[in-house]
Amino acid sequence: MRPWLKGGPRQPWQSTHALLLLPILLIVVITVVDLQTPTNVHLGPALVIAPALTPSIAGPRATAAIGALALAAQILIGVAHGGIGTTNHIVQIITLAVLSVLVVLYSALRERRQAQLAQVRTVAEAAQHVLMWPLPEQIGPLRIASLYMAAEDEAQIGGDLYAATPCDGGVRVLIGDVRGKGLAAIGEAAVLLGAFRESAHRHIPLAELAAVLEQSIARHAADLEPPEEAGERFATALLVEIPDRDPITRMTSCGHPPPLLLSPGHAVSVPSLHPSPPLGVHAPAEHTLDVFSFEPGDTLLLYTDGVVEARDTGGRFYPLTERAARWTDDTPEALMHHVRRDLLIHAGGRLDDDAALIALHRTPVDRHHHHGRLAGTDRVRHG
Repeated sequence: MRPWLKGGPRQPWQSTHALLLLPILLIVVITVVDLQTPTNVHLGPALVIAPALTPSIAGPRATAAIGALALAAQILIGVAHGGIGTTNHIVQIITLAVLSVLVVLYSALRERRQAQLAQVRTVAEAAQHVLMWPLPEQIGPLRIASLYMAAEDEAQIGGDLYAATPCDGGVRVLIGDVRGKGLAAIGEAAVLLGAFRESAHRHIPLAELAAVLEQSIARHAADLEPPEEAGERFATALLVEIPDRDPITRMTSCGHPPPLLLSPGHAVSVPSLHPSPPLGVHAPAEHTLDVFSFEPGDTLLLYTDGVVEARDTGGRFYPLTERAARWTDDTPEALMHHVRRDLLIHAGGRLDDDAALIALHRTPVDRHHHHGRLAGTDRVRHG
């Protein structure tokens, strides 16, 4: 039997029942102390603390049981003091009973809400896996790690997106950001990802692939975009093509932030791209192909603007370039871990926009020919 099946599920049950001893002990202590005090001192009303405390420990059934136990203790106190029929004790008993019922109702609503949230998490996780397939850890000479952080509570997916697919002699990667965040942006993200997966393997330049994505976004907007939102739905995208054997990377940007090139020794550079307008703005655009060096040992860090636009309490943006320089020698997985932790600390534990990152690390491969590192002025441009 698997270890997690053997012992795991019993631990929360045991922990809950151990914590239930606290309200029970509280009832016993209050009852004993009240019975030992003079009749003019009334500690019975404090019994309501026990059922009020229970919903944070257990569900409505346990809360009702604790409430009934507290009510029995209140009756016992009244009998012991010889005044069960007095107005004072009757009011205390009725008040405790009403408050216990209200606490049980609250506990039931709380449990129902928790079940709904658990279902939302399950659906969000399933949607994420259907929409954005998990990236493989290795494609050809590339080691890959990714990170997705949704801004909306209880959501695991939103308007940011990424995908990677092998193509003839290399890998093509898409990272994008649909206008908006959370569940409202999923439709546009699905269109963009579907168009990329359908066309990325075709033997067409990145500039033509960008045009294909533009057409898909335009068709989707024409079919589903409400008239009052005409022209307001668009997406930024960065298309990256990395050959297996040539130490270069080709990029086409549609209004998307440029990536960071991390080199050993804490060196960080920012490729100078020539971006076209975002997809879906209905403006004529010529998509440019930029080519840069990408040597073995380098890591290409792709990200969405939700990362660099995250603010701290003083309104300062997250300094991704500065922080990434600390981790240039780390593995892609470690890099994602460091960025996630540091970003959440910077933003106070919660992001205001969706954020996505991909780390692509080129490992050494055997090549018959070695090409020199391209200078920034040697980029190739295609209209």
